[in-house]
Amino acid sequence: MANQTMEWANGFLDYVNASPTPFHAVRSSKERLEKVGFVGIRERDNWTKELKRGGKYYLTRNGSTIIAFAIGKKWEAGNGMALLGAHTDSPALRVKPKSRKFGESGSFLQVGVETYGGGLWHTWFDRDLGLAGRLIVKESDGTFVSKLVHIDRPILRIPTLAIHLDRQETFAFNKETQLFPIAGLAATALNKTPADNEKAKEHEKEEREGSGKDFAPLAAITERHHPAIVTKLAEAAGVSAENIMDFEILLFDTQKACLGGINDEFIFSARLDNLMMSYCATEGIIESLKAPDALDDETGIRLISLFDHEEIGSLTAQGANSNLLPAVVRRLSTLFGNADTSATAYEETLIKSMLWSCDQAHSVHPNYGAKYESDHRPAMNAGPVIKINANARYATNSPGIVLTQEVARGANVPLQLFVVRNDSSCGSTIGPMLSAALGTRTIDMGNAQLSMHSIRETGGSHDVEHAINLFSHYFSRYSELEDKILVH
Repeated sequence: MANQTMEWANGFLDYVNASPTPFHAVRSSKERLEKVGFVGIRERDNWTKELKRGGKYYLTRNGSTIIAFAIGKKWEAGNGMALLGAHTDSPALRVKPKSRKFGESGSFLQVGVETYGGGLWHTWFDRDLGLAGRLIVKESDGTFVSKLVHIDRPILRIPTLAIHLDRQETFAFNKETQLFPIAGLAATALNKTPADNEKAKEHEKEEREGSGKDFAPLAAITERHHPAIVTKLAEAAGVSAENIMDFEILLFDTQKACLGGINDEFIFSARLDNLMMSYCATEGIIESLKAPDALDDETGIRLISLFDHEEIGSLTAQGANSNLLPAVVRRLSTLFGNADTSATAYEETLIKSMLWSCDQAHSVHPNYGAKYESDHRPAMNAGPVIKINANARYATNSPGIVLTQEVARGANVPLQLFVVRNDSSCGSTIGPMLSAALGTRTIDMGNAQLSMHSIRETGGSHDVEHAINLFSHYFSRYSELEDKILVH
């Protein structure tokens, strides 16, 4: 592997290992952006007073979605934008609001979990699982703040049943009753289930009869979850357990992402879908701005949007199917304009812009070759895959392919094409919903990988560099290419 290829691949390993949840992925991207001069702004503020031509900015929503952009020094209201979208979430197990469970007559501490997205849940068995996410903590002055937590050691595990006790040929299980991880053995001092029941009854009686205690709409967090789990979260965040008001906690595989294969040609990792594209998007826009004069002749805006909740349909305030990107584009489209130029600037910007919707793609599987269309069999380390579907599950069309090909030609990056078989279902991503909302040109693409939605996926190490080079050239060249491929 070339030195640059190894550098990008290892950079991704650092990124994904530091990002067990969407909250952490946003933080990882923020840290990289801030190092090269991006400045944080807020949706609630007046941007006309803050933003400048040649400036680099980012904003977040819910701490799990981030948008970052750089404004060309020759930007005018109504000009086009080079947009690139990806997502920060992956299928995972999430701790339930009331997770405190005991197994086998109280001898095991167990944690109730909820499935998030369409994961290959059988791959979560017999893995070393940690906890990560966001805490809402009460400060001494009565305010509430969020704190990220990352317990990077195995404290949970979902054990399989020995083959001697169930010789099923196909591994099947009930997601509600047989997917609970164990957290430890409930020693006598911890096994307080009977006492807890009595305490709950006493609390209900006090509520009915009235007492001097403060009213609590919900049970304390140490009653809803194992106190030992809450304590571990508090210690990891550097706060007191009694000050944790609530949390959003996901399980993750503590095994680190790594290079693999005989020649380090593979990446073995969790969350390739879609932190691979989130990382490449972040590094791609940074690479496009490395030259000191990168924005001097730029007439457009270069923008990445990394959304949460793609795996569950994107229909949330921080998802791609929200008002976030349209609202940001609308505000940016009128920057530095006057009453005349701003009247239709938003509509002009949309028609002059393009969106690259970047989500991981399927590599051909050597053991299941019949599952792939005979002439569209993407390979790892052979460049990004353009995804096409006649039923618009992907938003790609011919003008988009031509423009992308021109960018790839300048970047010397190979491309691949993919369609699913007619007798197979087709996935989708943020491309169709954003193209419908914005009306802007859109193409769906991503790097090829195996084992999508597994707890441990496989990608190509060379493809990290391919994507970053392609994205960097897209941002650098879009304004120059925009008016050369027109469809009326």
